[in-house]
Amino acid sequence: MAHEAEITAALYQDLRKSEYEAFGSETGQVLKEIEFTIKHLDQWAKPQSVSTPLMFLPSSSRIYRDPLGTVLVIAPWNYPILLTLSPLISAIAGGNTVVVKPSEEAQQTAWMIEKIIQSAFASSYVHVVQGVGGEVIPAMMETVRFDHVFFTGSTFVGQKIMEMAAKKLVPVTLELGGKSPCIVDASANLEYTAKKIVWSKLMNAGQTCVAPDYVLVHHSVKQPLLEKMVENISKMLGEDPQQSVDFGRIINNKRFSKLVSYLEQGKIVSGGRHDETDLYLEPTIMEGVDISDPVMQEEIFGPILPIITYKDRQEVVDWVEKNPFPLSLYIYADDVEVQEYYISRIRFGGSCINNGIIHLGNPHLPFGGVGYSGVGQYHGKFGFEAFTRPKSVLHSRSWFDVPVWYAPYKGKTSLLKKIFKYT
Repeated sequence: MAHEAEITAALYQDLRKSEYEAFGSETGQVLKEIEFTIKHLDQWAKPQSVSTPLMFLPSSSRIYRDPLGTVLVIAPWNYPILLTLSPLISAIAGGNTVVVKPSEEAQQTAWMIEKIIQSAFASSYVHVVQGVGGEVIPAMMETVRFDHVFFTGSTFVGQKIMEMAAKKLVPVTLELGGKSPCIVDASANLEYTAKKIVWSKLMNAGQTCVAPDYVLVHHSVKQPLLEKMVENISKMLGEDPQQSVDFGRIINNKRFSKLVSYLEQGKIVSGGRHDETDLYLEPTIMEGVDISDPVMQEEIFGPILPIITYKDRQEVVDWVEKNPFPLSLYIYADDVEVQEYYISRIRFGGSCINNGIIHLGNPHLPFGGVGYSGVGQYHGKFGFEAFTRPKSVLHSRSWFDVPVWYAPYKGKTSLLKKIFKYT
């Protein structure tokens, strides 16, 4: 793959991502998305035949997919390759011209993205805009009427994007975040569960929109779960995770300071050490947090995991409703009835049962939020549909015509009612 070494180096400079994470969660996912899109694009783009009511015969009906036009893709810093190029693939597949705004927070990767796009596309087809998002994005949206805006980032900024787009009646796709709960039932396999939670939480140093944000664990299994989680952190990252080549860093000092402030809002069970000069924050497990604490009001977006105990299922649902519309829901339970209970009672964007975050990597599943966690979906066919619009065409044949449609209407009403009744 061209530029792979440069991409890996850029991701390391920006986020201290290991080569494994750089490929597994970024470039490898992009390559699979390209392969999947090429394989299925002809079928997605093919006009779809649909039924036609008997009253309109002889006619046929089809739905065509049209490009939206010129679209703006605004990408985040946490997965700068994946979350820039994945929507770009869908936009190109839909036949659009695209303006791409990479995040300036991951500067080395932003320049790498521009280099790749310039080498592959004419600027009249795909154009990259660099700069501070808070300055260049409002200026662009004020002067240009895009046909669609695709944004990945925080709920707060997503609201601002939607406000700007609404002034020109521009549709949006907003891939946001929120507090994704992780529910651990008494029936869960604790050894397996602890390993999955630690892995999914600590990828990219917790800076993942679908990372488990907090754990709701049944009181009867809290202590053994905690012990196994602490044990798995050591197994994966060693006794000193700061020395591990597999553990990333916080994106900048502003985010680092915010995360460190959370450490004062509960009791630290494990971890808590930090080094601002290295932007390092040790994987941290906390308990004793209150729903009013900022750590439980804001998306954490870092390697801090609050643990909360519960006694009954309704208590779990009540907790989630205090931070409604999570982007993801994780359920660890071997009891099928428990699984179905939460799936049917909690509103969420996507879910994994007995696993973490991997639903994001299945191109057959739509990815997107609900309510505060997002508007619209993409990936695979859903990405193609996000960047196209259905266009209806009813095609009639001229060799036969039904006189019931035309005036004078006297004596035709009863026949028209029969036609409506049987169509």
